[in-house]
Amino acid sequence: MRLLYGITVAGSAETLLRGQLGWFRSRGWDVHVATSPGPLLDVVRDREEVVVHRLPMEREMAPAHDLRALARWTGLLRRLRPDVVNVGTPKAALLGCLAAWLTRVPARVYVMRGLRLEAAGSRPTRVVLWLAERLTIALATDVVCVSHSLRDEAVARRLFGRTDHPLVLGKGSSNGVDPDRWDPDLAAVDREAVRQGWRVGPAELVVGFVGRLTLDKGVDTLLAAVAELPDLPLRLLLVGSLDDPLLEPAIRALGDRVVRIEETDDVASAYAGMDVLCLPTRREGLPNVVLEAALAELPAITTTATGARDAVVDGVTGWLVPPGDAGALSAAIRACAASPDRARELGRAARARALADFDPQTIWRGLESVYLARLEAAHRPHGRWPGRGPAA
Repeated sequence: MRLLYGITVAGSAETLLRGQLGWFRSRGWDVHVATSPGPLLDVVRDREEVVVHRLPMEREMAPAHDLRALARWTGLLRRLRPDVVNVGTPKAALLGCLAAWLTRVPARVYVMRGLRLEAAGSRPTRVVLWLAERLTIALATDVVCVSHSLRDEAVARRLFGRTDHPLVLGKGSSNGVDPDRWDPDLAAVDREAVRQGWRVGPAELVVGFVGRLTLDKGVDTLLAAVAELPDLPLRLLLVGSLDDPLLEPAIRALGDRVVRIEETDDVASAYAGMDVLCLPTRREGLPNVVLEAALAELPAITTTATGARDAVVDGVTGWLVPPGDAGALSAAIRACAASPDRARELGRAARARALADFDPQTIWRGLESVYLARLEAAHRPHGRWPGRGPAA
């Protein structure tokens, strides 16, 4: 059976689908990936041993480009004739679902990884994003949400119809977290050498952030929280590209309290050198970075925002604070610094939870069950292909 994944950019395919593509190939599926061109696409092809298709897509709204991309999607699907299309990330999801519906692909699975409309600044933008989500869901045969709070938020925003039955696989996540990938790299890191390279003193607390430096990720709140802690021996580690120039003055104002790593292939060293991960995000699907850090036995401070609150058990594996609340965030950082033993206890609990609740194969087997159930329903004599609602 032929399985086609669609995702907007190659970088997302490299990170969000790692291991999943190869697992399905090993199970006998003929696996293909369609995404925008980029150097990481070759990494995906070689690592997962799957067929890749370069299909340019724009992340933002671009009607002329989007129509051309839809035509390419439709042509690709007519050539490949896949049994299953799995799409995720907004643009690829909308275009891929529409093309799959037009070409009558029997199983059209939309993996909802977040809701951009939560962060939309204007009402017209929210309306457009709501309509795009609603159309994607209507065109899909099955919707898999990556967290329970994301599904709840989508229900509250009336994105699902009466015949929709959105799923969450296990405790959530789009791909789980694989200790076989992270543990060898973590074990090889010399923590003290890493910290010395950052010129961090032995008594300093390293608060780490990994991801794109944007307002959406709450980096402005993090910078404000650190500024409220001038008395604390603290270093802020920022790992990721600066995507919002408005943050630059606040970063510069903190001076040498900030350690910047704009790009790295060695995120394991960053985790190993931290004392706590901080993700003060305003919205998520379910943040993989919290699960990855958990394998390094790091507690996390994140927010009660959609998706983020599923990644941490407050007071057990880390701390939850309201999004946008610099005072609450600084209090959580201070609590971490005041009790290192307690922080390490939470870190150990975070790893145990990541191993127990976010095993990748739980997600992959769940997806395979969705695919097979939908295909079985599609080929029943009285099936509703290319229907809606539950597959079994």
